[in-house]
Amino acid sequence: MNKFMGGLTLGIIATTCFFIFFKPFQKTISDSGSADSRQDTIVVAPGVSSDSPQVVLPVQPQVQAQSRDRASRDSLVTFAKTLLGTPYLYGSVDPAKGFDCSGFITHVFNHFNIAVPRSSFEFGPIGKKRTLQTCKRGDLILFTGTNPLERDIGHIGIVCDFVNGQPSFIHSSSGKAHGVTITSMGNKFYQERFMSVIDLLESN
Repeated sequence: MNKFMGGLTLGIIATTCFFIFFKPFQKTISDSGSADSRQDTIVVAPGVSSDSPQVVLPVQPQVQAQSRDRASRDSLVTFAKTLLGTPYLYGSVDPAKGFDCSGFITHVFNHFNIAVPRSSFEFGPIGKKRTLQTCKRGDLILFTGTNPLERDIGHIGIVCDFVNGQPSFIHSSSGKAHGVTITSMGNKFYQERFMSVIDLLESN
C-alpha cells in the first residue's frame, strides 16, 4: 500500500511538472501562428498533402480594367483597319467580295454586335451629334454623294485618327482608291461634301 501511494505521488508530481513546462510553450506556438495567419494566405498546391511544407503566396493587386469607352473605340478602329484594301462592290457586305460604303460600316459594327442601318441615308437621324472639333475615334462621319449640291447623305466613314487636330476617316470608296482606304478631312473634295458626325458609341 505504501509502495502504491508512493508511485501515485510520483505520477502526480511528474504530470504537474509536464503541464507547467508544456503550457507556455504551446501558447507561444499558438500566438505565433495566429500572427502569421493575419499577414499571409497559406496555399497548398494540388497533389501536395497538408503535411508537406506549405508555400506562402503574396496577395496580388488587381489591375484596373481599361475604360469601356476607349477599349470599344480602339478595338473598332483596329478591326476596321484590317479591312484596308478590300475592293469596292456596290450592295455588298461580304469582305471576300468587297463593300460599298454602308456595307463596310455594317460589317465593322456587326462584328461588335452593334446593329446599324444598312443604308447610309438612314444614319441621319440617329446617334449623338458631334463636330469635327469634338469627334472621337469610332464616330461616324457623313457626307453627301459625289454631287455636293445634293444635300442628302450618300457616303459614310469611321473617324480613325487625328493628325495635328485634323481627323481622318476609314471608308470604302468608289472613287480613285476604289476600296477601303483612309482619307484626311484636309481633302477638299470631302470638305465640300461633309454633312455631320454622329456618335453611336457614347454608352460603350
